Amino acid sequence: MNYIANENRYGEMSYRNSGKSGLKLPLLSLGLWHNFGTNDDYQNMKSMCFAAFDRGVTHFDIANNYGPVAGSAETNFGRILREELSAYRDEMIISTKAGYTMWPGPYGDWGSRKYLLASLDQSLKRMGLPYVDIFYHHRMDRNTPLEESMMALDTAVKSGRALYAGLSNYDSVTARTAAAILKDLRCPFVINQVRYSIFDRHIETDALERTAEDVGFGIICFSPLAQGLLTDRYLGGIPENSRIGKGGPFLRREQLTEEKIGQIRALNEIARSRGQSLSELALSWVLRSPQVTSVLIGASSPEQIIQNLGILHAPAFTAEELANINAVTGVK
Repeated sequence: MNYIANENRYGEMSYRNSGKSGLKLPLLSLGLWHNFGTNDDYQNMKSMCFAAFDRGVTHFDIANNYGPVAGSAETNFGRILREELSAYRDEMIISTKAGYTMWPGPYGDWGSRKYLLASLDQSLKRMGLPYVDIFYHHRMDRNTPLEESMMALDTAVKSGRALYAGLSNYDSVTARTAAAILKDLRCPFVINQVRYSIFDRHIETDALERTAEDVGFGIICFSPLAQGLLTDRYLGGIPENSRIGKGGPFLRREQLTEEKIGQIRALNEIARSRGQSLSELALSWVLRSPQVTSVLIGASSPEQIIQNLGILHAPAFTAEELANINAVTGVK
């Protein structure tokens, strides 16, 4: 039986404009970085996409190298689109990226025009789409002229393979310069995707929020739960089935110090005082910034997605709560 979307899917979700553009994104977007790869369960992938879309999560974020293996997240999502979601394509924002290693040799990485446009063509083929809504350059490349990378994004948009241009992992200075180039090209640049969480404040020290406000682009944040540290998984130690327990590449055992465990438990108490889980606190905290358009959530089950949507009813932070969070994490 083919999927039929919940007719009340837009009843609770809130949407924000991406910077000064007309593009609106849901407060929560679904990232396909994990759990959409070759060895993951396809039925679970479908169930997660349905759970998200049924509740107004219209944005699905991918990259060319998501898997493993690289490309498999796009292939699996393309299959879901083709088999179940094609009727709703115009209600969806689908984004992909290029910038990390995708194939061997000098043309399968970084930010050359050759790589970016070839990668986009491969991504569209894997997903079975004529265009994506946002095409990102995934990381800065000091060895390629910025103008070349930005002109490739401009070509992607003006050729009809993307509707908007985006940047990812760009610092404020480079993002400002890139935005100026794209403005001169009359290319709609709408968003910068960056890592941001209670434990990772680099966009604050980099003044990226101020740059976004000045220039007029939105910010979408990944790793808001600090790879799972800002959840209840590690309150009692290291579970064997956790990312640390499995020895994954993005979260290592030595990162979970006694001091960090103490911070996690203190933040959990603040969350409880607000009637939230720790993960809900972390997501709400990221979204407190008016420059943050959306926050990317990853999930391993539909239930996790539904739980995270509880932040739509979260109370605003008081000045005391924000000060307490800063004190716990040592931010002055």
